[in-house]
Amino acid sequence: MTLRATTWQTVGPFFSIGLGRRYRSELAGEGMEDEAVPGEHVCVHGRVLDGDLLPVPDAILEIWQADAAGRYANPEVESQRLAGRCFTGYGRVATDDDGRFNFSTIKPGAVAGPEGALQAPHAVVGVMMRGLLRRLVTRMYFTDERLNSTDVILQLIALERRRTLLLTPEPNRPGHYTWDIHLQGPDETVFFDF
Repeated sequence: MTLRATTWQTVGPFFSIGLGRRYRSELAGEGMEDEAVPGEHVCVHGRVLDGDLLPVPDAILEIWQADAAGRYANPEVESQRLAGRCFTGYGRVATDDDGRFNFSTIKPGAVAGPEGALQAPHAVVGVMMRGLLRRLVTRMYFTDERLNSTDVILQLIALERRRTLLLTPEPNRPGHYTWDIHLQGPDETVFFDF
């Protein structure tokens, strides 16, 4: 008797069958003809790397975030429908053969955290790939945010590990950021249990 996991016990590798048509790398499109999605438009580029710094070519990233005013989308509640109809607060992107991914969105606003304290602008990112029994969940933060110093989640993480959650602004390219996700190793990205 072998104790190998079967295909229904691991995530993937069947992403192209079930998820491919639902990829969405533009979280904040142009909107309707006379309506642009409000907020600072940004592009995030990066790679998913394993413990040997080799690219992971079959990963899927799911991104959830608030809009520029710090509101999450909830189409079922009138007061929580976002003004920019092309902004859903959600995206899904795949890595290419070199483990690269990219997506464009708006910079999220600060959202209320525990006991009403404001959390720094961030996005929640889920990572799925072949061989994982369940998805990994992390966050990405903007390096230059003043609220980073008081964000309740960032304060739970050792100072030397926080850098794994920070986007790096690209020089001479305003609005472009780099962020690599390391699955293991000395630069392993901080992942959260939910």
